[in-house]
Amino acid sequence: MVYKIDADADRQYIEEFRKMPIGAHSPGLQRVLTIMRLDRGGDQYILVCRKLFEEYVIGKMPPDRDDPIEIEDDMVFATREEAEWEMFCRRWREHTGESINRPFGDE
Repeated sequence: MVYKIDADADRQYIEEFRKMPIGAHSPGLQRVLTIMRLDRGGDQYILVCRKLFEEYVIGKMPPDRDDPIEIEDDMVFATREEAEWEMFCRRWREHTGESINRPFGDE
């Protein structure tokens, strides 16, 4: 059985992730994250730490793992949490077609 993200039913997990991108998540959010992180097409977004605890960028691993990782230099994140939120927003859009227009840390 292939699980899919249902935007209407799973939208409730967006705020949970935004508030705590790293750590223990509810079973529902963990299911959503598992679906998002498994890309059967081969391409995968990954976090790349360029400077320990100070600088993170997003990379894209190609389907052929012998090919180089493509690094996106246009967005640099000061914390892992900010970078995780950006990846969550991208993956949500890929899976649902919806954009999340809420910055990380905005209360």
